[in-house]
Amino acid sequence: MTLWPRTLLWRSVLLIALVLIVAHLAWLQIFRVSEREPRARQIAQQIVSVVNLTRAALITAQPDKRLSLLIDLSQREGIQVYLGEPDEKVAPLPEREVLRLVAAELRSRLGPDTQLATSREGVRGTWVSFKIDDDRFWVLLPRSRLERNEPLRWIGWGAFVLLLALLGAYLIVARINRPLRELTRAAAQMGQGKTPPPVRETGPAELRTLASAFNQMAADLKRLDDERALLLAGVSHDLRTPLSRIRLGLELLDDKGDPGLKGGLVRDIEDIDAAINQFLDFARLADAEPTDAAADLNALVRGVVNRYASAGVAVTTRLAPVPPLPLRPMAIQRLVANLVDNALRHGGPEVEVVTGAMPAHAFLEVLDRGSGIPPQDAERMLQPFTRLDSARGGPGTGLGLAIVERVARVHHGSVSLVPRDGGGLRARVELPLLDNPGSRLRDP
Repeated sequence: MTLWPRTLLWRSVLLIALVLIVAHLAWLQIFRVSEREPRARQIAQQIVSVVNLTRAALITAQPDKRLSLLIDLSQREGIQVYLGEPDEKVAPLPEREVLRLVAAELRSRLGPDTQLATSREGVRGTWVSFKIDDDRFWVLLPRSRLERNEPLRWIGWGAFVLLLALLGAYLIVARINRPLRELTRAAAQMGQGKTPPPVRETGPAELRTLASAFNQMAADLKRLDDERALLLAGVSHDLRTPLSRIRLGLELLDDKGDPGLKGGLVRDIEDIDAAINQFLDFARLADAEPTDAAADLNALVRGVVNRYASAGVAVTTRLAPVPPLPLRPMAIQRLVANLVDNALRHGGPEVEVVTGAMPAHAFLEVLDRGSGIPPQDAERMLQPFTRLDSARGGPGTGLGLAIVERVARVHHGSVSLVPRDGGGLRARVELPLLDNPGSRLRDP
């Protein structure tokens, strides 16, 4: 598991957020360094004012009034004045640049004997010494006189501006990513064999160029697909006319000719006609047929199997309950027929059709007892005009399994060709279920 987001939107927002946070921290550091000296001078000025006023008050006050003056300063102003002692313990200043600057400023204004301490006789606070004649006095200043809330207020406003910048970055990136989401949806539709509507060419110049190139590509692919379908349909139509004349000529021949030759020619014509049908099926646009939103897969399979039974071909079925599916009925019947034809042609008479449902998809399987397909060739066999050189490479166009794969892809499904236990091939088609979890299963 990784904390790095997968989407471009959140990756861009995260990178912008990191840049903004680093810039914000750098700004705070610059602010702290730049205001260090002015802040030290301001603190020193406040201390100097308090010390000078206190010293002046003590010098001008009558001796019998000094005690009441000290009590009044302590109660009203929070300033406490103590007489220095010979062996008093004063803690040295911490290694802080601001305190060093304040101490230097105090010595320059109050005299070189001035001391600044953060602890005296175990009492913590801001202690400043001064002299009156030969007596040393210490002033204990309340922290409220020296602390400032401006830096905290600036930090708060900076955090608020940072949040606004992150929100703006999200909105900007989301707006830029909107055309990319449309391109993603259109590309997914193209992958399913559909022709998506043109993507809106909006946004920055790079995205407009990308959308324009995608629209041009989609139009070119549609034109090529239409031309291919028209070509195959035209060739198939032109071939059927002479085939029909040849078939009619064979029917009109008397029985004096070689019956084996005549039967072979009839079979050749039927093979050519079947090949033409394969070309037409492959050329026909699969999305031209409307979708039945609640089609019965088992009913479609039974319809195909019944046609084989009418022709004297027995196909075994094991149909389990399957929920209704959004299917194109003719395309699905073509898929089943191609799989059964492939199994009968290459796998012998033992062909079985199986259906069922899993939590996320329904499946259709056609099983045979032929020689199977090597696993390394399974994916290749789903490509158009592909045949094996082994037992499954006999007569045919190589379009049967390609049609199956194309129909499955149009239905957002997948096709897999795997070996069957005991020998043979298992052709499995998986189709996604409806989003409604309460879809009722249909009995086979």
